[in-house]
Amino acid sequence: MKREMLRVVVTGMLLVGLIGFCAEASPAQSAGETLFKTKCAACHGPDGKGEVPMGKKLGARNLSSTEVQGQSDAQLADVVTKGKNKMPAYAGKLTKEQIPDLVAYIRELGKKH
Repeated sequence: MKREMLRVVVTGMLLVGLIGFCAEASPAQSAGETLFKTKCAACHGPDGKGEVPMGKKLGARNLSSTEVQGQSDAQLADVVTKGKNKMPAYAGKLTKEQIPDLVAYIRELGKKH
């Protein structure tokens, strides 16, 4: 009886371990997503739509809109770098390597629209 119980417990543990091992891990957060969450989400919101108190106050653009998504990567990078209207410039706050990562994430927000 004890031996049977031990076998059931060990088999159960092995199955749980196997399921955990085979389960797909959640994808790692991209560099652009990390930047977005720390630099942009306060005004544009976590989904980029600007529907947060600060975003509404400042008139933050909906980054998933067709208008924003219709801009070229160079245009988006220019806005991030130089700022526009109430959007502050991030030149000197972000590196030249970080800006394309951020633009790539803004493109991802457009896919979630």
